[in-house]
Amino acid sequence: VLASFRGTVQHGLPLEIGDTVQLLEKCEGWYRGFVHKNPNAKVGETLLCVIEAVSFETVIPTEDSVITEMTTTLRDWGAMWKRLYVKNEGDLFHRLWHVMNEILDLRRQVLVGHLTNDRMKDVKQHITARLDWGNEQLSLDLVPRREFSMVDPDEISVTELFKLMEHRHRKKETPVPASTHHLFVHMKSLMSSNLGEELEVFFHIYDGRENRPLSERFFVRLNKNGVPKSPEKTERQCTLFVDLGSSDLRKDVYIVVHIMRIGRMGAGEKKNLCSIQYRRPFGCAVVSIADLLTADSKDDHLLKVYACTTESEWYQIHENIIRKVNSRYNLSGSNTGLAVSLQLLHGDIEQLRREYMVLFTRGVSITKKLGFSDIIMPGEMRNDLYVTLEKGEFEKGGKSVARNVEITVYVLDIDGQVMKVRSSIPYGEPGGDEYHSFVLYHNNSPRWAEQIKLPIPVDMFRGAHVRFEFRHCSTKDKGEKKLFGYSFIHLMQEDGRTLPDGTHELIIHKCEENANLQDSSRYLKLPFSKANLPGNNQAVKGTKESFWITSFLCSTKLTQNGDMLDLLKWRAHPEKINDSLSKLKEIDGSEIVKFLQDTLDTLFGILDESSQRYGLKVFDCLVHIINLLQDSKFQHFKPVMDTYIESHFAGALSYRDLIKVLKWYVDRIVDAEHQDHIQQVLKATEYIFKYIIQSRRLFALATGGQSEEEFRCCIHELFMSIRFFLSQENKITSSLSEQQQCTAVFLRTFPAVYGELLKIFTVREVAGFVRETLGSLPATAHAECPLETVKLHCITKTVESQLYTNPESRCILLPVVLRLLQAHMQEQRDLVMCARILTSMLSLIRKDDSELVVSEEVDLIVDSLLVVLMRTILEITNRPQPAGTNMRLQFQDITGEFVACLLALLRQMSDKHYQQLLQTFTSKDDLRDFLLQIFTVFRILIRPEMFPKDWTVMRLVTNNVIITTVLYLSDALRKNFLNEKFDYKVWDSYFYLSVIFINQPCLQLESFSPSKRKRVLEKYGDMRVMMGCEIFSMWQNLGEHKLNFIPAMIGPFLEVTLVPQPDLRNVMIPIFHDMMDWEQRRSGNFKQVEAKLIDKLDSLMSEGKGDETYRELFNSIIPLFGPYPSLLKKIERETWRESGISLIATVTRLMERLLDYRDCMKLGEVDGKKIGCTVSLLNFYKTELNKEEMYIRYIHKLYELGLLHASVCWENGIILCRELADQYESYYDYRNLSKMRMMEASLYDKIMDQQRLEPEFFRVGFYGKKFPFFLRNKEFVCRGHDYERLEAFQQRMLNEFPHAIAMQHVNQPDQTIYQAEAQYLQIYAVSPIPESQDVLQRDGVPDNIKSFYKVNHIWRFRYDRPFHKGTKDKENEFKSLWVERTTLTLVQSLPGISRWFEVEKRELVEVSPLENAIEVIENKNLQLRTLIAQCQSRQMQNINPLTMCLNGVIDAAVNGGLARYQEAFFVKDYIVNHPEDGEKIGRLRELMFEQAHILEYGLAVHEKFVPQDMRPLHKKLVDQFHVMKSSLGIQEFPAYVRASPVHFTNGSPRSSCRNSVPNIISPDGARVVARRSPLTYPAVNRYSSSSLSSQASNEVSNITGQSESSDEVFNMQPSPSTSSLSSNHSASPNVTSSAPSSARGSPQLQDKHKHSRENSCLSSRERPVSAIYPNPLDPAQVNTHKQINTQTSTSSLPPFTPSPTECQSAGLVSNSPVLSGSYSSGISSMSRCSVSEASGTEATTGDHPAHQGPTMPNSVSSGSDELIRRENKTPPPYSVYERSNPRRPVPLPHSLSIPPSVDPPALPPKPHQLRTSSMKLVPTSDPRRADGVPHVPRPRPLPRKVSQL
Repeated sequence: VLASFRGTVQHGLPLEIGDTVQLLEKCEGWYRGFVHKNPNAKVGETLLCVIEAVSFETVIPTEDSVITEMTTTLRDWGAMWKRLYVKNEGDLFHRLWHVMNEILDLRRQVLVGHLTNDRMKDVKQHITARLDWGNEQLSLDLVPRREFSMVDPDEISVTELFKLMEHRHRKKETPVPASTHHLFVHMKSLMSSNLGEELEVFFHIYDGRENRPLSERFFVRLNKNGVPKSPEKTERQCTLFVDLGSSDLRKDVYIVVHIMRIGRMGAGEKKNLCSIQYRRPFGCAVVSIADLLTADSKDDHLLKVYACTTESEWYQIHENIIRKVNSRYNLSGSNTGLAVSLQLLHGDIEQLRREYMVLFTRGVSITKKLGFSDIIMPGEMRNDLYVTLEKGEFEKGGKSVARNVEITVYVLDIDGQVMKVRSSIPYGEPGGDEYHSFVLYHNNSPRWAEQIKLPIPVDMFRGAHVRFEFRHCSTKDKGEKKLFGYSFIHLMQEDGRTLPDGTHELIIHKCEENANLQDSSRYLKLPFSKANLPGNNQAVKGTKESFWITSFLCSTKLTQNGDMLDLLKWRAHPEKINDSLSKLKEIDGSEIVKFLQDTLDTLFGILDESSQRYGLKVFDCLVHIINLLQDSKFQHFKPVMDTYIESHFAGALSYRDLIKVLKWYVDRIVDAEHQDHIQQVLKATEYIFKYIIQSRRLFALATGGQSEEEFRCCIHELFMSIRFFLSQENKITSSLSEQQQCTAVFLRTFPAVYGELLKIFTVREVAGFVRETLGSLPATAHAECPLETVKLHCITKTVESQLYTNPESRCILLPVVLRLLQAHMQEQRDLVMCARILTSMLSLIRKDDSELVVSEEVDLIVDSLLVVLMRTILEITNRPQPAGTNMRLQFQDITGEFVACLLALLRQMSDKHYQQLLQTFTSKDDLRDFLLQIFTVFRILIRPEMFPKDWTVMRLVTNNVIITTVLYLSDALRKNFLNEKFDYKVWDSYFYLSVIFINQPCLQLESFSPSKRKRVLEKYGDMRVMMGCEIFSMWQNLGEHKLNFIPAMIGPFLEVTLVPQPDLRNVMIPIFHDMMDWEQRRSGNFKQVEAKLIDKLDSLMSEGKGDETYRELFNSIIPLFGPYPSLLKKIERETWRESGISLIATVTRLMERLLDYRDCMKLGEVDGKKIGCTVSLLNFYKTELNKEEMYIRYIHKLYELGLLHASVCWENGIILCRELADQYESYYDYRNLSKMRMMEASLYDKIMDQQRLEPEFFRVGFYGKKFPFFLRNKEFVCRGHDYERLEAFQQRMLNEFPHAIAMQHVNQPDQTIYQAEAQYLQIYAVSPIPESQDVLQRDGVPDNIKSFYKVNHIWRFRYDRPFHKGTKDKENEFKSLWVERTTLTLVQSLPGISRWFEVEKRELVEVSPLENAIEVIENKNLQLRTLIAQCQSRQMQNINPLTMCLNGVIDAAVNGGLARYQEAFFVKDYIVNHPEDGEKIGRLRELMFEQAHILEYGLAVHEKFVPQDMRPLHKKLVDQFHVMKSSLGIQEFPAYVRASPVHFTNGSPRSSCRNSVPNIISPDGARVVARRSPLTYPAVNRYSSSSLSSQASNEVSNITGQSESSDEVFNMQPSPSTSSLSSNHSASPNVTSSAPSSARGSPQLQDKHKHSRENSCLSSRERPVSAIYPNPLDPAQVNTHKQINTQTSTSSLPPFTPSPTECQSAGLVSNSPVLSGSYSSGISSMSRCSVSEASGTEATTGDHPAHQGPTMPNSVSSGSDELIRRENKTPPPYSVYERSNPRRPVPLPHSLSIPPSVDPPALPPKPHQLRTSSMKLVPTSDPRRADGVPHVPRPRPLPRKVSQL
């Protein structure tokens, strides 16, 4: 925006200068769009804007582009750099920090602007290298560059862009291996225990395969301490072995180190007065170069030093070490080692100087290879003679022992003067006049193998010689060196040739000790070599003394070849010209290139003087030299020849002879039998033309352009001859004929001639030559002809030549090129070359060329290649990729090149080209095929694997070309394939392309950094929105044909709408209304749309697509854009709005669950949350959508994620084992049947032997809008982990939801909490209400079995909250203490797939103070009974629990106790005001008396077992008990109370009613009493009414048991005044359970298996007091609060046996759960005890056989006993837990099923039942009863029901 715009017009959008606007539509000079600075503007807010069309200009920053890139890149890195720290990626964090600082420093240097051009170039190179490194490390985009600057993709062709990207990618991926290598050596020290003399260390590289040295020797002198003698001179310690080839980096190439000591002859000799020192062998070390390739480049190496076993073997000690001939060497010393630094460097020497500036600055010597390197560089000057002292044979000389021979070497010039050529020491130390060899002790046949380098100047070679003097080194005191002979050798022969390379046996001339050898003329006339001795000198030949040396010359100026000398001296010997020219081909190439200029001058000199005589031979020699330079070893001399032609060539007349001879050879091609030499001539065509053209230019320059026409005629004739031989057709074979080989050779060299011809001819003339020459080639249809490939190579070089770059020549050459290219691409041949040609062609089409020229070229290429190009891309992308790495890379390369060519061509096409292209299709079928083809190609182009991941620039260009092309082609689609011409396949391909285009990762701008997103939007806009608008437009044009795409396009369009781009969603969502509408018209419903939408939504959102914004938008009523209303609004206008709105709601709810599922599946979420979320989703699929397959799918996902943990529900496993066993048995698969039976048996063993802890259950409410949908504002019941208490559970939940706030009350939250933008957790414990009553009521069932059914398969849970209704009586709060009882019903039973399930139904019931008091005392009585029984049966190892419980009840009674209940409910006022509670008051009085009697019995038992130290406490309890009795006014217990209060026959105080003759337990616990003592009365059934009438005394003989099973837990609830979320240990008094899981129902094991927790669970300090685990009521108990029933004759409970094996024993219950709490009295606490619904029974007339007493008017006849027994788990009549949907029954193992055959014996009636049998109430409508037994209603007031949720 160039000017601000207020936006005051209708729909106007205010704009500021600098804003970027995305344009969507244009209408009459006005635009619709939005501002980029607010891309997340909501739908309907400032989306429509109007701006006036204005001209625009591009703002180009004035600063250097590298500076701009640095600035933006560093900003992006800064944010990512901080994230590296957070992710703990310390290494990259620190490296990136250093690089960023370095870039900033370089940026400052550039900004200052004081750098030279060369330095600026280096700085920019360093900057871009570091930018690229950082981008690669951070996985950012690859930046295309040209000369360090970023390239604008719009300024270059797509093919050029691809080349740049590919070049940078290859440079990054596979760096080009260096062909030249160098070894850096730094001598550190020699560590040895026997030093004391100076040392000389020699390094050289040795070829172990050829047994020869590869390099010169580097020398370091060490002092007596083993360190370098001149440490300040680093060049004397460090060297670089240069010019190692790649072939030298192999395992058998070694670094060999020889060490010499300078001192006495023997290493152990004592010091003497002799000052003469000798060079003596010390040791040798060897290391392989291959070891350096794997070692750290900066590691120091400690080389082992070995010494010879025999000194005579010194010359080959390194070979012995390499071959590991251990017998010939040993360690020089155990502590001897050579410390050196070795490092391999790669690249040319100049590159090393730049990269290792410090290395070269501080000084390093260069050690060269022996001889020339693999590549000889022109200008290289060397003149080195290497002499190796091999061996000698000497006579004793009259001595008894062998000599100690030392050789002294001198180099003397022609005058006999000693030259200073640094021959004494190899490179590394300054040289001297002489060189002394080392000395071998007492050896007349010494072998030295010591190499000497003699760098003799070229001008001093002639006449020079080398003299070797031999001296005997005496070991006597004088230590003299006595001369006894000498040898010499000349360095140059008389004819000018140097000393030939090889071994020379020299004559040893004897001399006297004092002989004077300074006058060299005296001995130079003597023979020096035995090979050159004349035949008559047999005396010298026969001598035994000889000396052998090996010489090797490395010189760029001297030659050892006589033929070369003869040729160069042709004027002196003209008679030898013919022979010299003939022998030139036999001369070594290195000799020729050394004298290249001289040789060429010689040849053209001979040609000028004797062209007729020697013209052909000179031409052949010239061809030989030209082809010699094609060799890789000498290819670097081509510039030397080019320089010679440009600057030194002077043959102005040579062009005539060269043209004539060349034409003569070309004319002979067709007829010649042997064409090898002709091929050599054609191979040299390039340089022959160079000489021809240069010669003609020199002639024209000298003569003023004479003979121009003649020259042109000669050239035309030459090309006519060439075209003639090219046009000859030969028999096509798979191999080339000789003539075809000539054609191939010419075509390879022909493009190189174009540039030379352009120096004389015009562009059009040269283009004509080329067109006619290439056009003369015969058309070959044979695909396998090798010549076709050569033709293509020629075309490639032609297109890449300077000639083709000119537009004038392109017009001439393009048809020829296209014809050949099209033929190859149609046949899919040589695609690599075709891609290269096409790339070069399209790279030359530039925008700056004239529009007409570009248009014509594009026309030609489109007509010839567009369709072929697309077909080629389809072919190569559908082929299987080759196996080889190189082939696969090449395959990918050509794909990318062809794609780039297609994109470049399409980008150059204009409206005119598209119109012409579409007009070329004469039929609809052709157009249809073309559209299908191009849409398919586009789909291929946007595949992720088409380009490397970091090629975002290339991908954006590709997408821009695609969308532009699609916009052109969509018109053709509308015009040609709609209405009656509708073609589904074309339209489907179009839509499919559009969808995958929008979903490309490279277009998802939301994932880009802000700067990158801004750049993309400024250059291309949001291409997704453009394509979305096009989809919408095309969809609207379909009309009734939309039905063809329903439901197929629902999934793809849904995927598009899930893209998080608001405008795209606004455009695409209305399409779903269209789909629903058209499907409704066709089918009357849109079930297909719904099914497809749901299925696709699941898969897409599982892939990470979609978000909360989309869910809101889908269900929104806000208008989408412009005139288009929201989806919901559009649906509301339709006749099918109800089903439509229902679909929207269903999809919205599904999205909620899918979003939750996706969030939970993210890394880091806890398993419980994942399971809960998954269960919510799969239940939604099963219950609401009825999609069984989706349900099963998510079950499998749970399994795959490992979220279905193995449980200990072995009872369920038994059922599955039986099902499988039945299957195996039916198929007689007894092997697997046996396994199943054994598995089943093992499960039974586990049930009986292993302990299963009873978990606690917690109710959790998730309130607030910040929770996931599957949790939001819902309540769940969760099954806790083992040993997990409320406090631990609450902490775990807060860890899972770290932002949640724990609510500190248990009241239901209000709407403020529900709608809060926060998370609130409300947690408290609840008690399970068991469903499986059959097992719990059966006699003889072990407790560990019952405990399973008590906490498994639970649907209902209960929570009690005490409160005061009305005015609280401060003196006695029990008068107003009510209990609010909440029952929660779940959607599924626990445990299930998940550890938690949602609450489906919520029931609230209020319990009156009187009922509460009854329950409190009743449960306390049961607790006392249980403890007494456990103590009496010796199950209790510690009597403390019983002591504490007795103390709590009795002591509380002293402090008020039961008297408070008397004051509250037994006073006259209460009885008068509550006449309906008469029965309850009677029941309360009975329980009080019962408790007192139980206490009396308990004290008796306690006295029996109490330890001696607790006797005083016991006495105190007895005294207090008497006070308690007195306070109750009890002098003697009534008869019905005197029945034993602790009679338990089945381990439960409430289930002894099934035995007609109950067991009587006396206080001593051992004797069975037949009579009914006062202690044999069980607890009175709390479901029956009672009165205080005199009938009580008549009911002593009818004793019944307490109607609670042993598995029920009764716990005291503390006062409601305490905090709701705190507790003694883990929970609050009225939030947490008063009974720990171990107390409520842990399996009772044998003592040796008993868990340690069981042993301590009865301690008051170990037992938390709470109300969250009040034990659940059974249905019968619930009836206590709603309808108090009476029993006529019998109890509904089974008899209670002490254990499964002692059903009739006199012991009490063996494993009854023990109550927790403080063991206070049932009255001392201000709350009530709650009881479990474990029994789930009612006192009905049909529960058991009737008692045959006279007071049973409502009893049922015995004939229905069996039926009544089967129905003994009837729920309470008013049951609030009835469910509309039947629950899945919990199957029991067969062994636990209830046998129906045995009738229980008749039970004596309870006294209180006899009195109230006429008032029995039975439920009339119970869904769980099916027997039809009539139930007599009982007129009882129900408890007040507060609410039902």
